[in-house]
Amino acid sequence: MNTSIVIADDHPLMLRGLTDFLTSKGFNIIGSAQDGNMAYNLIVKLKPELAILDIRMPHKTGLEIAEACQKNNLNTKVILITFDKEEELYDKAKEFNVFGYILKEFAIEEIETCIKHVINGTPYFSEEIASYLNASSLEQKPDVLNLLTKSELKIVKLISENKTSHDIAEDLSISVRTVDKHRSNIVGKLGLDNKPTSLSLWANLNKAHF
Repeated sequence: MNTSIVIADDHPLMLRGLTDFLTSKGFNIIGSAQDGNMAYNLIVKLKPELAILDIRMPHKTGLEIAEACQKNNLNTKVILITFDKEEELYDKAKEFNVFGYILKEFAIEEIETCIKHVINGTPYFSEEIASYLNASSLEQKPDVLNLLTKSELKIVKLISENKTSHDIAEDLSISVRTVDKHRSNIVGKLGLDNKPTSLSLWANLNKAHF
């Protein structure tokens, strides 16, 4: 199991906690850093199998390091740890070939499982966010669903339960106007025609995928 790992986090407690935990599990922590530049230099110099990086660090973010690793064809697989649940960051993470993405609040619980997946070449993402990432849960879904934002997916799911715009507005505490705006965006993204029933028909046919 002696996987070589570099860890970087600008919170000393988090850095120490993860380092101690992984060392106790038999992993080989060959370097640790408290900022992005130092982390990237360690990756270049030590060529670890894995780099576990905080997404927000001084000088270079975890994402920027992942991008630099990809550009320079470094074989180190990157796992990002984050408090962020912003969709845009996941999309970037996918683009830069990030192998693991876990939320900080579950880091200690999930890190070991995450590492096991990543060592075997399988991406791993926190349960919380797996639903709209290219984790295995998306493989069976129609590709067009990848085009929808998290809010749009919620609305499609409610439409598939035959809820009206008014019901959806109440359920999600937003205005009917916002729901209708989302609906027309969804129709555009899915390439449906503008008949009132088209979206609910599509939502019902694809219900199993939400």
